[in-house]
Amino acid sequence: MSRKAFRRLTLDERKRTLLEAALTCVAQEGLKGATVRRIAEEAGVTAGLVRHYFGSKNGLITSAYAYLIGQLTAEADTRARQFTGGANDQLRHFLIANMTMPNLSEEKVSLWATFIGRVRYDTDFADIHREGYRDYLTLLESLIEPVLAAHDLPRSSAECRRHAIALNGLIDGLWMEGSLNSGLYSRAILPDLIIEAGERLLNLPAGSLSGGKQHT
Repeated sequence: MSRKAFRRLTLDERKRTLLEAALTCVAQEGLKGATVRRIAEEAGVTAGLVRHYFGSKNGLITSAYAYLIGQLTAEADTRARQFTGGANDQLRHFLIANMTMPNLSEEKVSLWATFIGRVRYDTDFADIHREGYRDYLTLLESLIEPVLAAHDLPRSSAECRRHAIALNGLIDGLWMEGSLNSGLYSRAILPDLIIEAGERLLNLPAGSLSGGKQHT
């Protein structure tokens, strides 16, 4: 394995580069194989920077998990907020973002599965999971409420929370199976599937989110 050249980076760039390198190494070699030295080589920095910024390998790995969760949420949120045509458009593009690249990724779902196994016995991972899940539900609620309002449907806080929990479960299931790409179906059908299922779950008229368009 060739050693990457060391680079001079800013503080934020160094931390981000180490986080990205940690994710790459965990994806390629697992948690045990992702040593501090290996991660530093992948990042093109000195091993001492890991201890400087994160204290230990465990500190870096837990931060990398939080970074991964944040990436997935931010990508979908950014895609949704780019569209100002209305609440239906924003929710539609949020759903599509979870069913397309870069979020729809075998590497990302494999990383998620690797990290999620530690949630049961590692309090740091459990805290990250809980906070990430809470933030995702809050974001979903903020997208769901105006859609329900536009269709004059019940939209209390409790109602929006129930819908967000259910829709998140739907997203997770299609995201995991779609990312693993078992070959039983084409990934291209996922955007339309999530939109159609989302309409049914929210009790919206057929075509409300799709606008009559297919996204395959």
